[in-house]
Amino acid sequence: MEFAAGDDDVQHHAREREQVPARGLERGLTLLAGGAWFEAHEAFEAEWREAPPSERDFLQGLVHVAVAWLQSGRGRRIGCERQLEKAARRLGPYAPRHREVNVSGLLGQVAAALHAVRGGSLALPPVVLDPARPAAPAPPAASDL
Repeated sequence: MEFAAGDDDVQHHAREREQVPARGLERGLTLLAGGAWFEAHEAFEAEWREAPPSERDFLQGLVHVAVAWLQSGRGRRIGCERQLEKAARRLGPYAPRHREVNVSGLLGQVAAALHAVRGGSLALPPVVLDPARPAAPAPPAASDL
């Protein structure tokens, strides 16, 4: 959904987004990038339950990405393919970027994975998140304590 500049809905949408905690999203993205598909799915799903309606498709799309890679690892081609299709459908409206996630880049990976799966391969490469996304702060070094 596109909003015109100055539209009251733009301010409402921005306020609604500010109310969504990034903690579950950040945790889910870290887990996703690390290949912890099940745990990433759980983190995204937990945030989805608390999210305002305008954020739910985005978070559900991320759930589908994690589950697709999980299904791939379990050798379930049909399940993987369906999850990839759902991920593309849910995430598409949020491209090119949403909540500091390069959605267009992620959709490219989903499309490549879908092509591979339809070609008979379940050997999906790891999900690579946008390197421009701010990294989580590093824990303090032992010498700093």
